Amino acid sequence: MVKISAVIITYNEERNIKRCLASLAGIADEIVVVDSFSTDRTEELCSPFGVRFIKHAFEGHIEQKTWAASQAVYDFVLSLDADEALSETLKKSIAEVKANWQSDGYSFSRLTNYLGKWIKHCGWYPDVKLRLWDRRKGNWGGNNPHDMVIMEEGSSEQRIKGDLLHYSYYSIRQHIDQFNKFTDISAVDAARNGKKANIFIAIVKGIWKFKRDYIFKLGFLDGYYGFVICSLGGFATFSKYLKIRELKKKQ
Repeated sequence: MVKISAVIITYNEERNIKRCLASLAGIADEIVVVDSFSTDRTEELCSPFGVRFIKHAFEGHIEQKTWAASQAVYDFVLSLDADEALSETLKKSIAEVKANWQSDGYSFSRLTNYLGKWIKHCGWYPDVKLRLWDRRKGNWGGNNPHDMVIMEEGSSEQRIKGDLLHYSYYSIRQHIDQFNKFTDISAVDAARNGKKANIFIAIVKGIWKFKRDYIFKLGFLDGYYGFVICSLGGFATFSKYLKIRELKKKQ
């Protein structure tokens, strides 16, 4: 049986962290929490769970998660965000993997809770994530803030049963604040990489994002919250391209 290091990055996560840590009981052989100097009760709430709590300045999602994975004692890493938790089915699947590790990386579906409702469409589900892997065969990559684990060429991957439960937003205001923050980061990264943007592109991309998620990805089946999610998603895309345009003009 292999041993697993659960790795979590945090910043002011007192609302979520206990649920996340409790879900790792019986699964993680160690829990590493890398915190970017929280000012709330995050560290205090971690203490009863016997975690290894490390403070490290935040330089970006990919950079922070890469550094956090390097702090694990064991090479088999399970990475969670503080607002995520393992479902019972997923815990059972991971326990089976521990007893008989066969692939280099394991992925599973992520199911998001939005203002108390589980979202099954809008492009939000199944939202497959590879979060359990042998760190000798892969590491974090992607473009901030949209990080992902990228496995080495030739590595084996397997999808297992169960959902990673994602408790995303508790209010519309929180959602708007978050997409504003994320589009800031995405725009800077895109502008740095030479991505072009103008008002026409912003309008077309924003409308297409809404249409794709609400109609083609069946967001309308999630009712009121599906419409809210798809509308804000379209506006977030629109605002990202406006921000890219603004940054390019300043350059």
